[in-house]
Amino acid sequence: MKLHDDLPVDHRLSQVYRVGAGLCGTALLVFGCLGLADGLSFFSTDGEPIAGLSSNGLLSLVSVVAAVVLIAGTVIGGNTASTVNITVGTLFVLSGFANLAVLDSSANILAFRIQNVLFSFVMGLVIATFGMYGRVSGRLPYDNPYWRHRHPRTDGRTAAAPVPDRPRRATLPGRPA
Repeated sequence: MKLHDDLPVDHRLSQVYRVGAGLCGTALLVFGCLGLADGLSFFSTDGEPIAGLSSNGLLSLVSVVAAVVLIAGTVIGGNTASTVNITVGTLFVLSGFANLAVLDSSANILAFRIQNVLFSFVMGLVIATFGMYGRVSGRLPYDNPYWRHRHPRTDGRTAAAPVPDRPRRATLPGRPA
């Protein structure tokens, strides 16, 4: 059985994944569209300020693509939205590290400045947190579908109550089992 079979479409966790992907996707879409509407030079390493961040045409296009992926996750919902959020969030954090390494060099093709690096880290952590909510934790409740998936031999009421493989024999009153 796959995990997506265990999480109902209308489960409350799905709403968290969708809202997170939708909000972050919308913010990125606005940033990307503002950059594209300004007609920024596509490969400029200097960049122009857009909403307090440095941008060029390529960064604007990458922002729009990331936004489309997040919004697609919003539309699909469920575990797909969670996985999309975790993946995109991780890519944002990795992008922050990669662009930190090329700041003030000719390899800075996305025209990143330190503000962009910080934004990439923060946005990546926010997106990934939305994706991991209710999915990754040391203390998930026993009725959580992810906890139940990781502990298939329990009934979900207690951590130590295994589900019996076969029914127990009926006992008569006063006789030991």
